[in-house]
Amino acid sequence: MPSTTNAPSGRQSGKKKGRRARLLVIVLVLAVVAGIGYGAYWGVDSVRASLPQTTGSVQLDGLDGPVQVKRDSYGIPQIYASTDEDLFMAQGFVQAQDRFYEMDVRRHTTSGRLSEMFGKGQVKTDEFLRTLGWHRVAQREYDSTLSPATKKYLQAYSKGVNAYLAGKSGKAVSAEYVALGFENDYKPQKWTPVDSVAWLKAMAWDLRGNMQDEIDRSLMTSRLSAKQIKDLYPQYPYDRHQPIVQEGGYNSVTQSYEPTASGGQTQSGTSGAAGTGLAGGTQAPTGLQSQLGGLADVLDQIPDSAGLGPNGNGIGSNSWVVSGNHTITGKPLLANDPHLAPQLPSVWYQMGLHCTSVSAKCQYDVTGYTFAGMPGVVIGHNQSISWGLTNSGADVTDLYLERFDGDGYQYGGKTVPFKTHEEVIKVAGGAAKTITVRETNNGPLLSDRNDELVKVGKKAPVGATAPDRGDGYGIALRWTALDPGTTMDAVFEIDKAKDWSEFREAAADFQVPSQNLTYADVEGNIGYQLPGRIPLRGEGDGSLPAPGWDADYKWTGYIKQAELPYEYNPKRGYIVTANQAVVGKDYPHTLTTDWGYGTRSQRITDLIKSKIDGGGKISTDDMRTMQMDNSSEIAKLLVPKLLKIDVKDKYVRQAQQLLENWDYTQNPDSAAAAYFNSVWRNVLKLAFGNKLPKELRVEGQCLSVTPVDNTGPADEDRKVRECGQRDAHSAQPDGGDRWFEVVRKIIDDEKNGWWQTPGSRNNDPTTTRDQLFKRAMDDARWDLTAKLGKDIDTWSWGRLHKLELKNQTLGTEGPGWLQYVLNRGPWKLGGGEAAVNATGWNAAGGYGVDWVPSMRMVVNLADLDKSKWINLTGASGHTYSAHYTDQTDKWVKGELLPWHFTAKSVGAATSDTLVLKP
Repeated sequence: MPSTTNAPSGRQSGKKKGRRARLLVIVLVLAVVAGIGYGAYWGVDSVRASLPQTTGSVQLDGLDGPVQVKRDSYGIPQIYASTDEDLFMAQGFVQAQDRFYEMDVRRHTTSGRLSEMFGKGQVKTDEFLRTLGWHRVAQREYDSTLSPATKKYLQAYSKGVNAYLAGKSGKAVSAEYVALGFENDYKPQKWTPVDSVAWLKAMAWDLRGNMQDEIDRSLMTSRLSAKQIKDLYPQYPYDRHQPIVQEGGYNSVTQSYEPTASGGQTQSGTSGAAGTGLAGGTQAPTGLQSQLGGLADVLDQIPDSAGLGPNGNGIGSNSWVVSGNHTITGKPLLANDPHLAPQLPSVWYQMGLHCTSVSAKCQYDVTGYTFAGMPGVVIGHNQSISWGLTNSGADVTDLYLERFDGDGYQYGGKTVPFKTHEEVIKVAGGAAKTITVRETNNGPLLSDRNDELVKVGKKAPVGATAPDRGDGYGIALRWTALDPGTTMDAVFEIDKAKDWSEFREAAADFQVPSQNLTYADVEGNIGYQLPGRIPLRGEGDGSLPAPGWDADYKWTGYIKQAELPYEYNPKRGYIVTANQAVVGKDYPHTLTTDWGYGTRSQRITDLIKSKIDGGGKISTDDMRTMQMDNSSEIAKLLVPKLLKIDVKDKYVRQAQQLLENWDYTQNPDSAAAAYFNSVWRNVLKLAFGNKLPKELRVEGQCLSVTPVDNTGPADEDRKVRECGQRDAHSAQPDGGDRWFEVVRKIIDDEKNGWWQTPGSRNNDPTTTRDQLFKRAMDDARWDLTAKLGKDIDTWSWGRLHKLELKNQTLGTEGPGWLQYVLNRGPWKLGGGEAAVNATGWNAAGGYGVDWVPSMRMVVNLADLDKSKWINLTGASGHTYSAHYTDQTDKWVKGELLPWHFTAKSVGAATSDTLVLKP
């Protein structure tokens, strides 16, 4: 039981609360006076009850010695301890102070227990999450694969969280519990080490690779030919966009990856089976479209409440490192900004973990970004090295079409029984529900989690190679994260690595998710390593669902660590990772068929080269400026052609004229950027979107189309009204750089079939590129007139492209006044899809911001105290705290905060000090 002394009035120094915090208290009080409640009512005592103590002292049983927690003016904590266990125990205590409600929601997500907090509306989500079994796998991971040291640190962290929770009611932990009606009777369950490990599974799901593309390609077969699908998944443009590894090696043999100009390769683009619906060229069962459409619906239900967003083209990140030969400081600079769905509070938590004296009993002096609920630092630097992460896009998931046969499934010509177990889902305010989870040798049956899915496919015809009997089909998931791994070990190992050798050794344990690791050290070295458990396949390349009954399509192992690509001190003096191809075409293994297409990476490379080639040296501020680059690469391709179109309508001509002197920069105040992005959205809709099956189009958007079962010339004019079914955040065409490449490939083919569109009541058919472009320009003019007004002088990209930060539970489902209290925004943003400043938006769904640089950092290896960082929101998860969103305005402007590291620098910046005593 912790005890406190010298706690300030209100439990937190009030110096920085500010006008917004006072306003929130007033709003809450007025809500109570008005008799408006959600669960229990909120009063002033509820508002103040959970403010964390940040000065004075607290007694914590279990500490070996005193621990200091120093916070700067932004509430960012730096912890000083004399043993590893004390350090991580204090980390658990401090994170629980700031973010426990977020941590609690996350663990209910990863364990499939959201219904226990939020009621019957979350049962379907819990069913799916229980089927995936993140928490079950995390338990196996903790029991069987993690090192004794890692377990010790996880236990210490849990002890710290539980020390904070001891004796507290829901009201004393977070105001959200009061709003939920959990004021005094709610006693948060104790935190466990497995709760921390399970969060890594959630992040791996967010970064799982090409599973959505695999689903989408198969769904496209209902309306598009194999050739058309191949058009929509073009090969990686090696002739224009360099891979990450250009001078590196694998398997201890230095090898140069020199792409050829032909563009033919095996590492990206789709295989020859693309568009046939099933890997290997087998004709897909007609029920497969229903199976995968239902699966896509289930995926859309996965909540954002734990940091999980829809998996799509926008998920990515930028990280690059420049050697001292090209920097003002003479030592490396390393930048990183991971792109994730916006969260409130941010998915990241900034902090420093410092041993007062680094020794065998206290090994850490590290600072950076971590996740609330997990010990250690995920991205950042220690006293010797710095590292960044971006998503590699490695294909670590495969969907398998399983042929049912009674109580089993067919495999290798035999019927094999399902592996089954029951899961009991408790529901707040309702009866518990029991489900049966079924697994094949490929993994859990995701298709069981949708009522419609169990009905389809029982009579689905398949090709001659498929089993000819059975009770239907299902979809199973094979995913590397569903096997116990060692990534948690890697976090602690990287945090204390001293050089390239120790860093690579630690990276070998970073199994899931597979990430691009950038590296720099104080000795002046830079490097790159691809880690991860990446599967080897017998047949197929992972681009389409595989026939589960065919043993030839099983996974045969994983790429050996020694065979994974790396670079160390390349002659060019810099390494750029932005989700582009990792390697060239000569690499002997298939990493994925679905890289990002290199738009951001090439822009970053060009910015670096322009500085170097001009004889300049790169500064920390240059790195920051590059992170905020708003250039639109697709605009550079399309605008010259749009300006040549003869526009008769004077209002459309006014809009066209906006593009005449535009520099292709998507600043928030740019009217040209607003108009161009609307034109781009309408080009995509007309040329591609309206031709996609309903499962990929935005829910509620309806078209008159020829039925899929149209069988003959007599039915060619028969039309039906068909409405989209996909969530707006994951619908297609999303407008990312895959679509840049699709359009680039056909841009000079003015009569390409994709430019052909049917007529409508208001428009003639189009048969050429310029006819379609003209129609898109017309549609964009009237779209923006409706959204921004008739006067183009009032238009701006930021008025369309807004960031709204929402508390991902009550901020989306609570009453209006509560949403006002919990949510923030909107902010008008620049940037856009596939810009370096990757404020992503889905062109099929609208202009709002779906993805953001979730944090930004620039590490200065010459003087670590001159490094810079920023978070999307703030250190606190308490809505009334001064540190709830106190970094957001600076984040929007592209500003960075000082990143204090040494004891002297931290001490000079300290505003509050809390002492944790044994």
